[in-house]
Amino acid sequence: MFSSLQIPMTSNFIDSVTKQFQYYKLLGERTFEQLDEQDLFWQYNEESNSVAITVNHLWGNMRSRWTNFLTSDGEKEWRERDKEFEDVIHSRDELLRKWEEGWQTVFSALQSITPENFSTTIYIRNQGHTIIEAVNRQLAHYAYHIGQIVYLGRMMKGADWKSLSIPKNQSKAYNAEKFSAEKHKAHFTDEFLDSDKT
Repeated sequence: MFSSLQIPMTSNFIDSVTKQFQYYKLLGERTFEQLDEQDLFWQYNEESNSVAITVNHLWGNMRSRWTNFLTSDGEKEWRERDKEFEDVIHSRDELLRKWEEGWQTVFSALQSITPENFSTTIYIRNQGHTIIEAVNRQLAHYAYHIGQIVYLGRMMKGADWKSLSIPKNQSKAYNAEKFSAEKHKAHFTDEFLDSDKT
């Protein structure tokens, strides 16, 4: 049984994390847009991951963790994690296809969470998580890897890199604009996600 308070709490949580996942997805895509095709496969050395390898790992993780999110262990028997770190993506189109497939699995699973099933225990390698713990675990994991993708992009583009956040030496102007507005309720990702729709 769930209380009436769980309805807005569940909705607020899912809305918030969905926006944050969308934000990190957008950061990855804005990085891809700035890179030439060969840049997607560049590795600093043999032990480091390229953008394409990192995307392949994210794809594998997303499919495993979010397929049947509420009813099966997040580490699927069919997952081949070690192969996620091999050079198996060979084109931008393939990279984008896997990227979209992985994220679609994430967002579909998030939409399946309701107040009625919010108390479900989520298992990952037989370790039980609350839904909040399981979702936050993946949010942090994806932010970690997308940060790597962005950093690789910035290294490769150098002075030609277009900032994905507040550009250098523009913090004061940015803050002045924000503090000139009345206090209001908003999600920090709104301006980034809304600008992507225009």
